[in-house]
Amino acid sequence: MNSFRTIHLLVTGLILFQAPGIAQDSRRTELSPSKTYTVPRTPWGDPDLQGDYTNKYEQGTPFERPEEFDGRRIEDVKGEELADLIKERGTQVILNAPFSGDPLAGNFGGAPAFYDQYEAHKGSRPWFVIDPSDGKIPPMSAAGRQRIQAQQQARAATRKGRGPSDSYTDHSLFDRCISRGLPGSMMPTNYGNSYTIVQGPGVVAIRYEMIHETRIISLDNRPRAGNGIRQFMGEARGRWEGDTLVVETVGFRPDTVYRNANPDTLKLTERFRRTAADKVEWSVTVDDPNTWSRPWTFAMPLTMNSRERVMEYACHEGNHALENMLRAARAEEAAGRGGR
Repeated sequence: MNSFRTIHLLVTGLILFQAPGIAQDSRRTELSPSKTYTVPRTPWGDPDLQGDYTNKYEQGTPFERPEEFDGRRIEDVKGEELADLIKERGTQVILNAPFSGDPLAGNFGGAPAFYDQYEAHKGSRPWFVIDPSDGKIPPMSAAGRQRIQAQQQARAATRKGRGPSDSYTDHSLFDRCISRGLPGSMMPTNYGNSYTIVQGPGVVAIRYEMIHETRIISLDNRPRAGNGIRQFMGEARGRWEGDTLVVETVGFRPDTVYRNANPDTLKLTERFRRTAADKVEWSVTVDDPNTWSRPWTFAMPLTMNSRERVMEYACHEGNHALENMLRAARAEEAAGRGGR
């Protein structure tokens, strides 16, 4: 769908320094950093997160705890048991080419066999949800269920008498090459799993390969734009807590909000912590009292690998899927009118 070539355009005026990538391909990420590892520093003294990263190795990992591990904690599945589990999942990725779930929702399933099949045995953990301890997304609140039901009813009334492709607006922003939103833009999927982190004094930028977006995270405590301005990936503000970059994001648009959350009350809190020379642990706490009964958190590693540089993502130029869906809808309409 896309043509690729390496692009080197970063965030002009914001990026003063970029550390070289480390061409290592470690197979494991610990849930806690090594006690002997010293986090490197930028020339201005901040923890240095810069580099080219991927999380493609996590494609076959379930988002929530599988039923086979009921009653067990994530930290209890380790060693040889975890290694055998990851090897088996990698084999299933290769043998069972179709997807099994929505990659944007975090239920990644297996990638088609022609995507990164030789990397499929390099996952790091049994599942991703780390809080609550049962590894499950908490139940929705009554307010959340009522709001989503009302949205579904309103959508059904609006679409009454319409086909699934009456207009390009009937398709998601992802289908239309506009945005995967947050945290979707950093979720592992079948391809395009590269990310570049660059830093300057008072700012961090993350560039995503898929849908060609760049987030600018201000660290200078500047005031937020307010509820009148909503963005595809929300409005981020960051701070350092020791060696951890903490990023709080609010102000999401309704059409990119995560998992049908309330865009007025959703807050995502990300933590980026360098745990090894080639690893950053990325966690996301999802907090929306109008959607879930309690906040919840998932986590996964980003692996630094200089061979995984962000490539050009020519989505609009190659988006024949949307074009053909609209063309097919017009053909069906013409056939329904007797071909006139």
